[in-house]
Amino acid sequence: MAKTPKSNLYEDLKRQILTMELDPDADLDEASLSERYGLSRTPVRDIFRRLAGEGYIDIRENRGARVIPMNHSTLRNFFLVAPMIYAAIGRLAVQNFKPAQLSDLKQTQERFRAASENMDPLAMVLENNRFHEIFGEMSGNVYLQPSLGRLLIDHARIGHTFFRPRNEDMKRRLQVAVDHHDSFIDALGAHDENAVVDLVFEHWELSRENMEMFIAPQGLKADAFLGGPATQILEKSS
Repeated sequence: MAKTPKSNLYEDLKRQILTMELDPDADLDEASLSERYGLSRTPVRDIFRRLAGEGYIDIRENRGARVIPMNHSTLRNFFLVAPMIYAAIGRLAVQNFKPAQLSDLKQTQERFRAASENMDPLAMVLENNRFHEIFGEMSGNVYLQPSLGRLLIDHARIGHTFFRPRNEDMKRRLQVAVDHHDSFIDALGAHDENAVVDLVFEHWELSRENMEMFIAPQGLKADAFLGGPATQILEKSS
């Protein structure tokens, strides 16, 4: 499909939000975006509405659009429900995936692995996000997919330090995450629901400490999230 200024604006804003090029709560200037992409105000507003529906931005009456914020409440809710949603998506993906989707997943993993070898953090964020989006598509569940999409936005933003390893331990964790993706593909191919769900929790546990690195500088008590309901869910489900 040929790219248009409207589709470019949509994809660019999604990418900039996921990779933290646009900060949470940042205002989006309708006039400057219209000028930059050669669009009138109407298609820009259409894109804003679409992104708002997908959870990327917030449109405030008489105050314009802003990148969806992250605060104490949203972070708490994220850590509370993410493991449950990911596990449910994983189980349904095993039941419902199509061969073409598995092929798409494998190609995405190849790009993710290449990005990790090249230490390209922006590409890693985007390919990792796409990998988990495909899981949602595989699930074929109209109720869970929107929830997964919203979770993945904040997962990318909270976990962005994961793809910028600063020491050998972080590099090791990143390599394990890459290998987990290969294991997901193998478990899907074997139609092994339990293996996929086990991997979901291993994968989640792997990234939690790196997420805490993001949260702590914001003055939030990460242990309140990581030692609370989310941890209990993990323990009960493992």
